[in-house]
Amino acid sequence: MKSKIMYLENKSSGHSGSSWIGFVEFSKSGQTVYFNNKALKKLKNTGILGNHFDIETGEEYWVSGVKKNGQDRHQFGSGKIMIDKNSMNEYLKLVDFNIVDEKYFTIIEFAQTDKSRFNEIENIEVEYRNNSRSADYLDNNQRKLILDI
Repeated sequence: MKSKIMYLENKSSGHSGSSWIGFVEFSKSGQTVYFNNKALKKLKNTGILGNHFDIETGEEYWVSGVKKNGQDRHQFGSGKIMIDKNSMNEYLKLVDFNIVDEKYFTIIEFAQTDKSRFNEIENIEVEYRNNSRSADYLDNNQRKLILDI
């Protein structure tokens, strides 16, 4: 699987959700991004704020390449960006600065991702539900689902 440094932000709480920069892996099709023990699947139709969703929780995420100027957060967003310590050297080669300012970044280590766990989740049978707001999960076609995990 190909890996690349990407910016990822949880959009479930608007523009100030948790955010990360680090190496991610892609599925063969490129539709799923794996990082920090999460699997984010590309939305066929862009969501309210995101372009991917967590296949376990249904939360929306924004996934993009890193910006050269380091301004990855939305202009109305706030909070520190967590950066994987294993990607720091490569990240600094991509951006226009030499050090990671701890005022804006928190250095962490991404957890290893168990991709087989996500294969099981994606291949289980699902029960479709109507479009009521009480549905627990949205699939990649924005159909509301109930998962019995």
